[in-house]
Amino acid sequence: MALMKSVPVALADIYVPQKRRETVDAAKVEALAEDIMENGLRSPVQVRRDKDRYVLVAGLHRLEAMRALGEETIDALIVAARQF
Repeated sequence: MALMKSVPVALADIYVPQKRRETVDAAKVEALAEDIMENGLRSPVQVRRDKDRYVLVAGLHRLEAMRALGEETIDALIVAARQF
């Protein structure tokens, strides 16, 4: 089995569907941001390609934590996923 390699993706290029945005837990984002500051991002988010952008598949709180930290890119795995 080949391991997938993460690639840096601009946060501005990642679209988060409205349904997903409604599930953000601010306390979880803050705790993750602190952990990322201390230990780095340990798990990439998962995105799928959609025309000229990426759509978030998994990792909403990690994405929001990186935004809160003022980062411009995030490590992401590009996956094939069905639309919800």
